[in-house]
Amino acid sequence: MTKICTTIEQSKKLLKLGVDINSADMHYATWTILDGEFIVSPNQGSTIENLQEDYGNQIIPCWSLTSLLDYIKDKCGFFELVYLRITFDGRENKLENVYRLSTDVYNVYQKDAVDACVELIIKLHEQKLL
Repeated sequence: MTKICTTIEQSKKLLKLGVDINSADMHYATWTILDGEFIVSPNQGSTIENLQEDYGNQIIPCWSLTSLLDYIKDKCGFFELVYLRITFDGRENKLENVYRLSTDVYNVYQKDAVDACVELIIKLHEQKLL
């Protein structure tokens, strides 16, 4: 299943790395219900600044594939995102769908394009290229 945006864990990691909160185009909103649990869902809409004014710390920004690719383009210039279909030989032949995201420094392979973007941003940050 293809993800529509970064997970909460990925979002928190990107924020720790210093990815600009204003580049997020989505958010997770949390609500407390009677027994104290939280319900979390990704939403689009208002800007993060407006949501924080309305809800305080209950809003967690997240990034769609488009906003992640825009961020990488702004920071790196050139990149290429390619959808690959790879055949594995062995006892059983199976097909696996893979995305390759590459810059002039790294190639990243993931089953989901959002995951590939997050991995590339983390790698570039670790090498102080962002």
